[in-house]
Amino acid sequence: MLFPTTDFALFFCLVFVGHWVLNHRPVAWKLFMIGASYVFYSWWDWRFVVLLAGVSAVAQAGAVLVARQEEADRRRTATIVAVALLLSPLAYFKYYGFFSVSLTNAFQGLGLHLGIPLADVILPVGVSFFTFMAVSYVVDVARGDAPVASAVDAFLYLSFFPHLVAGPIVRPNELIPQLDVRRDQHHVDVTGAAWLIFGGLFKKVVISSYVADAIVNPVFGDPARHSAVEALFAVVGYAVVIYSDFSGYTDIAIGVAKLLGFEFPRNFDRPYSARTLQDFWRRWHMTLSRWLRDYLYIPLGGNQRGPRRTVINIMLTMVLGGLWHGAGWTFIFWGALHGGGLVTGRWHRARRPDARTQTAAVVWGQRAATFAFVCLGWVFFRADSLGTAFGLLGRFLAGWSTPTLLVSPLLAGTIVLSLGMQFAPAGLGERIRQRVAELQPIPMGLLFAGVLFVITTMGPQGVAPFIYFRF
Repeated sequence: MLFPTTDFALFFCLVFVGHWVLNHRPVAWKLFMIGASYVFYSWWDWRFVVLLAGVSAVAQAGAVLVARQEEADRRRTATIVAVALLLSPLAYFKYYGFFSVSLTNAFQGLGLHLGIPLADVILPVGVSFFTFMAVSYVVDVARGDAPVASAVDAFLYLSFFPHLVAGPIVRPNELIPQLDVRRDQHHVDVTGAAWLIFGGLFKKVVISSYVADAIVNPVFGDPARHSAVEALFAVVGYAVVIYSDFSGYTDIAIGVAKLLGFEFPRNFDRPYSARTLQDFWRRWHMTLSRWLRDYLYIPLGGNQRGPRRTVINIMLTMVLGGLWHGAGWTFIFWGALHGGGLVTGRWHRARRPDARTQTAAVVWGQRAATFAFVCLGWVFFRADSLGTAFGLLGRFLAGWSTPTLLVSPLLAGTIVLSLGMQFAPAGLGERIRQRVAELQPIPMGLLFAGVLFVITTMGPQGVAPFIYFRF
């Protein structure tokens, strides 16, 4: 249903066994967790365990080499070499096929045969996530923001199974210092962890899967067969799908880490309530947004080299951010669209620095405009080609009188309620969690059993993999 059944069982077996080792064999628990994380990763495809281990070894060797360089130029050179080596597997597995096909087609259009060998490359699950974490480790050491960790700590930092396959992107200083903290099994926030895990499961298994099957997949699969109303619900529905899917996984990952006594950074903060596109990126996939800012945008010069260079840096960051999500022109277009939106918003704020009107109409107008722009971007993110994306958008120019067979009251209610939760008071969830934490063990167990029963009953049959696994 979530992962394959064996994967899901293995996920929680690692939690309970790891928790026992953590509290009873403090000297051996790091090695156990590395081995357990490798077993978890190998359950998908054992061949790529070598890739994970290789990236970890290169990251550790690179960090040690960088730390030993006393001269700034030599340290910078060592950092560049280490980062290039870390990015090489990602470039091959994720982008070789895309660029080889694109270049071959481009030269064939000119009547030339480029002769680039084509290969059907399998994308290792989670490779983008642990590669970015490896890069942040080496760069933080080079900047002096983090010390060189022991080899065991470095390998565990990159392979720790809760975040391994789909994030969040955890920085070295956010996880490595926690590895040496002795946990007290009597002070683990079980209620908070369960709240995150079951909430994540509900978002993924019930909401995301239902909306995807009911409207998103049929309409994006063949836009020409559907009405404008169905296209509208599919676009807005996909905003619900991708949020429920990805935030659901990260909630599960953060909850599982919490069961082991670890704190992961928050990754989502009601992104569809954002009033500007800049605010959206402060709330959506927050660990990636901060990574792109700190390891790409600022090193490019940020906003410190004049307005023209700032525009270039924003566009480069967002286009590369789009390419990080997937090797395809749709992702490049999506990144460029967001880059253009951020540049436009920056230009508007510069022209009207004193525009501080805060009336309800203005606030909700800004939220509606931002959400509409984000949904426009999601069309290209979800579509399998630019042609499909523009074909779907073309449905808004015709077909409003066509029957809307896929739009039901249940679907509309699910979408409206899911989006409405984005505007719930910030502390509402925490207050509910505290009330649940006050329950006695038996009522609490019955409550969680009931929630799990609802998830199992309302969820789809079979395996429903997470969207971000392929990134």
